[in-house]
Amino acid sequence: MTLKIMKSVEEAKDEYAETPLVPEVEIKVEPVKQDTVSSWNPKTQLGKDVKSGRIKSIDEVLTNHKKILESEIVDSLISVEKDLLLVGQSKGKFGGGKRRAWRQTQKKTMEGNVLTFSSMAIIGDRNGHVGVGLGKSKETLPSREKAIRRAKLQIISVKRGCGHFDCSCKEPHSIPHTVEGRCGSVRIRLIPAPQGTGLVIGDECKKILRLAGIRDIYSYTQGQGRTTINSAGACMAALKQSGKLL
Repeated sequence: MTLKIMKSVEEAKDEYAETPLVPEVEIKVEPVKQDTVSSWNPKTQLGKDVKSGRIKSIDEVLTNHKKILESEIVDSLISVEKDLLLVGQSKGKFGGGKRRAWRQTQKKTMEGNVLTFSSMAIIGDRNGHVGVGLGKSKETLPSREKAIRRAKLQIISVKRGCGHFDCSCKEPHSIPHTVEGRCGSVRIRLIPAPQGTGLVIGDECKKILRLAGIRDIYSYTQGQGRTTINSAGACMAALKQSGKLL
């Protein structure tokens, strides 16, 4: 009787060892997506000229005032860096909160509250090219992608130089002359500064100037400078004037 019990236990062990603990599941491996620039199918004449190699510089596009309607044009001509401006504020106790990259708004409807997120992105190559774009969506990540795409479509060329009387270098570390821009109630005046001064301006405008390739500058601001969207617009309007007045 004992032999039969032992035999049955051994058979049970063998059957347990043969049966897999985890059921077999078919794993589907998706192919890796190719680069967006290499798989890009241009639809505009400017995009076709860029992909064919007729246009090899972003300055050629901006100097001739050609309108950029495809973000892949910028990606194929220059390598850009991306950053987000802190346009929103998180909820905190007693009305306080930390600044964040997404601004949340609500719309009252019969079905309830409809949330909308907006973000502001900056792109630049730190070599005289910068762009700022605003994107809105019902979710955070799509709004960021829209903002980056619009920033590429609105890229501008910034004239850099050394316009301060105390600095005799010829390096493009600042701007060649004083410029002024306005957006809403915000008015920003950018003044050339000598080497080693740094960026004497608000934190959000510093991000724009860094990606534009400007390292030293003085500034004077009027209006509601805490409104980030208007401050960024005024800073970009001032940078546009750097090349027009020469």
